[in-house]
Amino acid sequence: MDTGKIIDLLSSIAPALITGAVAYYFFKEHTKNEDGRRRFLLNKDLQTEALPARFQAYERMTLFLERISPSKLLVRINPISTNKDDYESLVIQSIEQEFEHNLSQQIYVSDKCWSIISTAKNATIQLIRKANLSDKIDNADKLREVILTEMMDRRAPSDTALSFIKSEIAEIWN
Repeated sequence: MDTGKIIDLLSSIAPALITGAVAYYFFKEHTKNEDGRRRFLLNKDLQTEALPARFQAYERMTLFLERISPSKLLVRINPISTNKDDYESLVIQSIEQEFEHNLSQQIYVSDKCWSIISTAKNATIQLIRKANLSDKIDNADKLREVILTEMMDRRAPSDTALSFIKSEIAEIWN
């Protein structure tokens, strides 16, 4: 082939190649933008649908923490006998049942929040067990009285968890 024919061939193909490259670039950018727009709209729809479920989970966990607060728990659960060990078991069983009833809520709250809620539950159980170990306590009513008196002097573990939930909800709103 002659050099002149090659130059003529390249000069006639060059505009087609440039046009094809520009069209490819614009098509690629348009596809990328459309994909981003669809992803944004999907996330927006998911957040719109998931936000009420998250708030409901926080509400349920707030109710759980309120229900296991020793001052409310011991007033709500009356001893069925005078045996302090039976009463301890009854109260702890009630806390565990409440917790198990709300296990599914952990998928809607942050890992840190769930950890704090679990810690509050465990600390409440430990508080009850520790009070029951005292030799001064000989019946269920005395156990209730000692725990309630002790809770007047200090903050319940569930109060700390409630404060964390409130701060996490405030972050969601902002």
